[in-house]
Amino acid sequence: MEVFYYLVFGALSAVVAALELGKSGKDRVATSPAFNSFKNNYILVYSLMMSGDWLQGPYVYYLYSQYGFDKGDIGRLFIAGFGSSMLFGTIVGSLADKQGRKRACVTYCISYILSCFTKHSPEYKILMVGRVLGGIATSLLFSAFESWLVAEHNKKGFDPQWLSITFSKAIFLGNGLVAIVAGLFANFLADNMGFGPVAPFDAAACFLAIGMAIILSSWGENYGDSSDSKDLMTQFKVAAKAIASDEKIALLGAIQSLFEGSMYTFVFLWTPALSPNDEEIPHGFIFATFMLSSMLGSSIASRLLARKLKVEGYMQIVFSVSAFTLCLPVVTNFLVPPSSEKGGSISLGGCLQLLGFCTFESCVGIFWPSIMKMRSQYIPEEARSTIMNFFRIPLNLFVCVVLYNVNAFPITVMFGMCSIFLFMAAILQRRLMVVSDLHKSTKVVEMTGEDEPLNP
Repeated sequence: MEVFYYLVFGALSAVVAALELGKSGKDRVATSPAFNSFKNNYILVYSLMMSGDWLQGPYVYYLYSQYGFDKGDIGRLFIAGFGSSMLFGTIVGSLADKQGRKRACVTYCISYILSCFTKHSPEYKILMVGRVLGGIATSLLFSAFESWLVAEHNKKGFDPQWLSITFSKAIFLGNGLVAIVAGLFANFLADNMGFGPVAPFDAAACFLAIGMAIILSSWGENYGDSSDSKDLMTQFKVAAKAIASDEKIALLGAIQSLFEGSMYTFVFLWTPALSPNDEEIPHGFIFATFMLSSMLGSSIASRLLARKLKVEGYMQIVFSVSAFTLCLPVVTNFLVPPSSEKGGSISLGGCLQLLGFCTFESCVGIFWPSIMKMRSQYIPEEARSTIMNFFRIPLNLFVCVVLYNVNAFPITVMFGMCSIFLFMAAILQRRLMVVSDLHKSTKVVEMTGEDEPLNP
């Protein structure tokens, strides 16, 4: 493996270690033993759930290519996953508010385990079924678990500010450390042990089964609005009305869709971007490096949240930096001559892009706990899972459109489009901050009886 990969990984490791070891009193919040026990249980489950997801990440594209499918065929498989998340996942995820968030989390485990089993077959139709199951599972992963956490946190009477601690730790470990270990472990199973690209999916199923056992044995059930009078269609109407009537919720949904849509497109594009001429790249090690970058971002986010900095303010910078990093493939395509050597080592342009992609992943690490914090503030509890799944409809639609046209446009065009969407997210984030400040000022006026709103 080239020294360059080790240098990048080592530098990121040193920065993350320095940030974690250098935390001061301002970066820490005093909590209770009961909360710490609750937080640790959730983080353990979340880490197991994410390990089941991350183990598959480095080898999804590669496994399909090894079965003999071209980029267009693989794109359609990805479309099936995102389309399933948009259609079936939205319905299943929204049932969590009425039928119970714990049940929805168990459904995630079962769906994803079955999806892993389908990877043993080279049959396109069976792989398509697996993508559909995976799409349903993804919707549940990014709605049911967070909804359960927020409701249970509030039910137990913990300080609302402590939610930020759980969010940051969950992302730091589940989207950081666990993802790094998962990437290296997947690389070890598939390459070093010679079990092939399907082995990480078997390991993922095992971790998901362990997590499901912990959920069944230690989690309580909670609901959104469980009244018998509200069927699924009524829940959809309530969620749609909340989004339409509250600009803050609508802006938050648009921001999330733009960022996550770009992020999921990046997941599909990073492999061909770094190896346009079939260069030999260590997929698992690069994936682990990306996750270390995400870990760096979540460490930065934990400091920002602990110091109670305005999320709506610093996320404008994060989205702007993200837009620049995903524009790098476009820039390097013009400034750095592409290599004509087939199957060689990573090119200079690839090295520059890798550094940019690591920066983007750091922004992803900041994004997750920050968007969770904003969702806990703005989304009403009675329809939390339903609204969060509504947010995923436009992002899944966006990714489906991109992947459907994956062969129609050069890779630089798709990266350029993602960059534009991220810049739009920065603009909308600015608008969200203005609307939020105005709302707070109006509340102060109502409470104090002043004729004029106070300056935000």
